[in-house]
Amino acid sequence: MSIAAGATAGHRAVSVLYQALLTGCVLALITRRGETMAAELVFRLFRRQHLEKFLPGLAKLGLDRLPHAVACAQYHYLSNRLGGVKTEYVHESDAKAWVRYPPPRWIWAGASICAIPSRVNAAMLEGWHGHNGVSLGNPRLGFVCTGQTVDGQPGLEGYYLEHDHDLAPYDPAIWRPARLDKVVRSYAMEYVRTLMPVLQDLVGPDEMRRVLGHAARLIGMQFYDETSALLGVPAGGATGFADYLGRLARAQGETVDVDASGGVAVVRQTGWRLGAGLAPLHPAAFEAWSELWQGALSVHDRRLRLEIARSSRAGQDMIEWRIGEKGTHDAG
Repeated sequence: MSIAAGATAGHRAVSVLYQALLTGCVLALITRRGETMAAELVFRLFRRQHLEKFLPGLAKLGLDRLPHAVACAQYHYLSNRLGGVKTEYVHESDAKAWVRYPPPRWIWAGASICAIPSRVNAAMLEGWHGHNGVSLGNPRLGFVCTGQTVDGQPGLEGYYLEHDHDLAPYDPAIWRPARLDKVVRSYAMEYVRTLMPVLQDLVGPDEMRRVLGHAARLIGMQFYDETSALLGVPAGGATGFADYLGRLARAQGETVDVDASGGVAVVRQTGWRLGAGLAPLHPAAFEAWSELWQGALSVHDRRLRLEIARSSRAGQDMIEWRIGEKGTHDAG
């Protein structure tokens, strides 16, 4: 496998895992705490993403001088298309522009869409789309939702309306494939990165550990086959799983060293990009996230055991995974 091909496969594998983890956590909250709590999580998640990403994103995409309704609809079209989400845009006038997310929905992938209540999906629009006018300082700008896929309609759609100018068609394919792959990876990672502090604030660290950890373990198990196939990881054995962890970590942009020379394979990682800058983030977030790898290992080779140690050196996270047969780990 070439370096370029390996990077592409790694980025796709990371995107698959984190997209599924986001969906899984929402589903776990629905079943354990109810749709009201899940809707609150989705609202807070998308509002936080909006406040962090929307205005800088408008400028980065060159949309900040357009009429507000057009700018908003094009922002959602472009940013989501670049992230791998199926999206459509229609310009009706400078005061009215449509955005549509046709099936299959990215965030509620596969059969999971059957379990998403209408109010949980609507919370996403309230958290982000409905706040665009506020962030732009334009009280005349609003978003009207005209359909939701979770209600059985052929797409999530709506329009921005303000009381005219088309941009030239924008094709994300003009971005180099390697850059697009990184955007797809980062799109999914950023949602999970935002999810952790939002869930912590909403339910507390102990419940976050239970809910997110449960979802992460299931996602690790369910998506191991798909992600390991993308990476070309050999089946079974401590060395194979160390290779899997190392490739995924590098695809996330981490600095990793893999030592599989002994009976116990060791993966050492310097830093944790997913949690960087999120202080005060409770250690429960890391513990819950780590369940991804416990779940994945149980499918890779259930005879193996994974021990995870996290420490800090000069203010930087140091993470070590040790993989070996059950009962063979030593203290050193």
